[in-house]
Amino acid sequence: MQLLSVIILLALGLGVAFGAILHEAFPVWVAPCNAYVLAPLGQAFLRLLQFVVVPIVFSSLVMGLTRIQGAAQVGRYTVKLLLSYLLTSIIAVSIGLTVAIFMHLGVGVAGFGLEPIAEIAEAPNLINWLINLIPTNPLAALSNGNLLQTIFSGALIGIGIQQAGDRAKPFVEFVESIYAISEKILFVILYLAPVGVFALMASVIAEQGVSILSRLLTYMIGVVVAILLMMVVYGVILTLANAQPKLFFQSFFPSLSLAFGTASSNAALPVALQNAESYGISPIISSFAIPLGTALKRDGMALGQAVNAIFIAQLYDIPLTSNLLSAIALSTLLVSFSTAGVPGAGIVMMATVFTAAGLPVEGVAILAGVDRLMDGFHTILNVTGNVANAALLNCWEQEPESEQRSQE
Repeated sequence: MQLLSVIILLALGLGVAFGAILHEAFPVWVAPCNAYVLAPLGQAFLRLLQFVVVPIVFSSLVMGLTRIQGAAQVGRYTVKLLLSYLLTSIIAVSIGLTVAIFMHLGVGVAGFGLEPIAEIAEAPNLINWLINLIPTNPLAALSNGNLLQTIFSGALIGIGIQQAGDRAKPFVEFVESIYAISEKILFVILYLAPVGVFALMASVIAEQGVSILSRLLTYMIGVVVAILLMMVVYGVILTLANAQPKLFFQSFFPSLSLAFGTASSNAALPVALQNAESYGISPIISSFAIPLGTALKRDGMALGQAVNAIFIAQLYDIPLTSNLLSAIALSTLLVSFSTAGVPGAGIVMMATVFTAAGLPVEGVAILAGVDRLMDGFHTILNVTGNVANAALLNCWEQEPESEQRSQE
């Protein structure tokens, strides 16, 4: 798996180089090559990954819940995870705002032809979002690939299995077979990852070219600096929790490299579940916490949208008042928990944050060109935050067990 991760990163670099050469030297070939080769290959790879995401999430969650003893333990896990999600997301937003403000990312940037945005996203409605977590049909949630509704369905079914006892054993065995089959399918799909990642990156660079990178270089450096700072914060937190940060990043390197190449938290989920086993997270915790985090935990999106909002405010010379900063922070935090874990979701969320904070939505046109490139960095932090919180929960749950053993 480590070797495959290295090959994926090499394929990503080759994709950038190929896309740049195609854009600069053979511009007439960009449209047909992208339409008939690169884009179809990239989309086919993403669809293959999506093919195993829902069955793996559903089956691993049901299996995990059947191992958890009682609803009280499920509630304890959920409360601890949500609290740590909220605290670390607040830190991510704060880092994004601070870096963007002090690096003056939008000051002095010029040369953009702005185009009006046809549709303006509405601010998220928290009550409707919570209600929509409940599926009216669990099979529809699975078939539509709605990850939050799939997790809700899996949780209810898992509780029902606990209540049914021995009568549910045939269904549990069926779910276990689904997980085993999906895992084998995943291994086959991962061998195609270098081709898919190459095609995805080459497609973006061939269409956008490298010129846009030079104009937004300071912005991109700012985003990467903020993400690295948040990664350091997670390293410190894991160190304080005695969670072996060096082993953590070594174990999750495959899922992080896939996250960077595909820019999809959902795509990296199955590999993250496998990496959690090699790292040493309890299967009971990983099968519950990592799917939940994939659906909810978006540190990269929270940090990235905070940087985007400050960048646009500075670009348009909008004063950074306390009210504006509060609006950006709150809207970014809410949006980060409702973002789909797929490539391109950031553009929709960007428009939502700009609207909620009262910023010019036309600013989306400026950043849309590099959004796909930065998506990979955002997704690395999304996955890191997800698995790091699962690792923290694993540490917290081991402490009561150790105390109980010492008392016995």
